[in-house]
Amino acid sequence: MLFSRTLIPTLKETPAEAEVISHQLMLRAGFIRKLAAGIYTWLPLGYRVLRKVEAIVRQEMDKAGAQEMLMPGVQPAELWQESGRWEHYGKELLRFMDRHDHGFCLAPTHEEVITDLVRREVRSYRDMPLNLYQVQTKFRDEIRPRFGIMRAREFLMKDAYSFDVDEETSAESYRQMHAAYRAVFDRLGLRYRAVEADTGSIGGSFSHEFMVLAATGEDDIASCTACDYGANVEKAEVVLPPGEPAQPGQAVASVATPGTHTVEAVAKFLGVEARAVAKTLIYLADGQPVAACVRGDRELNEIKFKNLLNANEVFLASPEVIAQVTGGPLGFSGPLGLKIPIWADQELYREAALVVGANQADTHLTGLHLGRDVPAARQADLRSVVVGDPCPRCAGGTINLDRGIEVGHIFRLGTKYSQALGANYLDAEGNSKPIVMGCYGIGVSRIVAAAIEQGNDSNGIILPLAIAPFSVAVLPMSTSGQAWDEGQRLYQELRAAGVDVLLDDRDLRPGVKFKDGDLLGIPYRLVVGEKGLKNGQVELKHRASGQVEMLPLNEAVAAVTRLVREGGGQSL
Repeated sequence: MLFSRTLIPTLKETPAEAEVISHQLMLRAGFIRKLAAGIYTWLPLGYRVLRKVEAIVRQEMDKAGAQEMLMPGVQPAELWQESGRWEHYGKELLRFMDRHDHGFCLAPTHEEVITDLVRREVRSYRDMPLNLYQVQTKFRDEIRPRFGIMRAREFLMKDAYSFDVDEETSAESYRQMHAAYRAVFDRLGLRYRAVEADTGSIGGSFSHEFMVLAATGEDDIASCTACDYGANVEKAEVVLPPGEPAQPGQAVASVATPGTHTVEAVAKFLGVEARAVAKTLIYLADGQPVAACVRGDRELNEIKFKNLLNANEVFLASPEVIAQVTGGPLGFSGPLGLKIPIWADQELYREAALVVGANQADTHLTGLHLGRDVPAARQADLRSVVVGDPCPRCAGGTINLDRGIEVGHIFRLGTKYSQALGANYLDAEGNSKPIVMGCYGIGVSRIVAAAIEQGNDSNGIILPLAIAPFSVAVLPMSTSGQAWDEGQRLYQELRAAGVDVLLDDRDLRPGVKFKDGDLLGIPYRLVVGEKGLKNGQVELKHRASGQVEMLPLNEAVAAVTRLVREGGGQSL
C-alpha cells in the first residue's frame, strides 16, 4: 500500500479530550475519529489492526470447534423480560420503542437471543455439545464513556455460547475455551493473566477474566508470587496466616470520644493502631438493613459482600437510615446491640479487644470481643486482598497486586438462561432436562487499545507484529534516483512474498517520515538511502527495541520476510 494513497491523518499535537495514552496515540496516528461520546469511526489503519485481531480470534475459535454465525443487534424486550434482565441490567441497556409501540433494545450481549434460538432448534442430547459464536457490534450506554476505545459505548466483541447436556461436559467446553483464549492472547503477543473473576450481570457460577497487564489498567489483579493463582480483587480470596482466634480479655467499657467520626480520628484519640478499631458499616441489601464489620485499616469488598448476601443491590445506608437502625449518628455505629443481621470479617476474630462505635454520639466501646460479645455475628471473608496476604492456593506464596485491562471474560452459566427461557433437551431415556450453558466474550476493539497501553514510548505506538497495521515500512530517502527505484523494487518483492508492507512514497523530509513511522507502530522499517546503496546495503530498524542493522541489498527481502514469518506477522 502507498502512504500517499492511504487516509492516514496523523496529528502532531495530542488532542485535549484524550486522557489515556491509547486514546491519545490512536487519535494522533489517525486510527480513529470521534463521532459522538463513546462512539468512534475506525479509519483505514486502525481498521487494519482491528481486522487482524478479528482474524486471530476467528482462527482460534474455529480451531476449538466453535461455529460462526451472526445475530441481530436489535433485540425484543420480551426476551429480556423472560430472562429477568430487562430491569436488572440497568440503564446501560439502551431501550426504545418501534413505530408499533413494541419494546426493543440495542444488544449489549446475546445470551437471551442465542438461548431463544437453541430452544427452538436443539431437541436432543445428540445435538450437543454445541458452540456458536459471532463477531458483532455491541452497545452499552455507559454513564460516562471515557478513555476512547477502552470504555466506549459502541464496541466490537466476539461472543461465543456453549450448550451441553450436563455440568461435566460443560466443564470440558469451558476448559476448551479457556485454552483457546490463551492461544488467542499468546498469538496476539500481549502480556496477560487469566484470573478468577466475579460473574457480574451476566451471572453463572464461575468465571475467568483475561487481563492485559498495563499500568493504566482500570482493574486490580491479585496474583501469587509462587504459583499461577490469579484473581480480580473483586473475587480474590483472603486466607489468614496460621493462628487461633484470640481469647477475650478485658471487659467492654464505654469511652467518650467527642468529634471522632473516622477510624483515624478514633485511633489517634485513644492512642491505638487503626487495626484495633473495627468499623461497622450499615448497608441496604435489596432494601433490608444489614451490618458489615471489618478492621479499621482494611476495606470492605462490596462485591464479595453482595455475593455473600445473594442480593441484587447493595449500597451504603443514608444517615437517616443509620440513625433509625442503630439509634446513633453516622460515624459511631457498632455491632453490640444491633437488631439486624451482622457479618464480621474473619480477621476480627484474631483480635482480643476491639474498639467499636457505641451507637450513640461521641461515644465508643473498648474491649469488645466479637465471639464473646456479639455471638449473633456471622464470620466471613469480607475484605479486599492486600499485598503480602498469603496465597489461598499454595503454601509459601504471597499476594502481589498489578493493574490490568479486561479484554476477555468466560463464564460457566449453568442453567440460568435455559431454565428462564425453557431451553430443554431430551436425554437418552426421553426425559426433558435444561441445557447447561457457558458464554465466552472477547473485546476485539478493546484489545487494540489495550495493546497500545501496553506497547508505547515517547515516539508513539509499539504494536506486536501479529496485529500491526503493516509489518514493514519501506522508506526511500528520495522520490527519484536509485533510492526511489530500489525502494519500489523492495516494496514489490516484499508484497510478492506475502509481507504486509507500506511504501512511504511522500515527497517529504526523512525526519517527517521517520516520526510518522514510529508513531504508527510498524514493527520494521527499511530505509533506502543513497549512502547505504553505495555500499550495497539498506538499513533495517526494529521499532520495539530500537535496534538498527545494515542488510545487504540483495538479501534484504529474504531477511525481512523471515523475520515477519517467524514473528507471527499476518497480511490482509
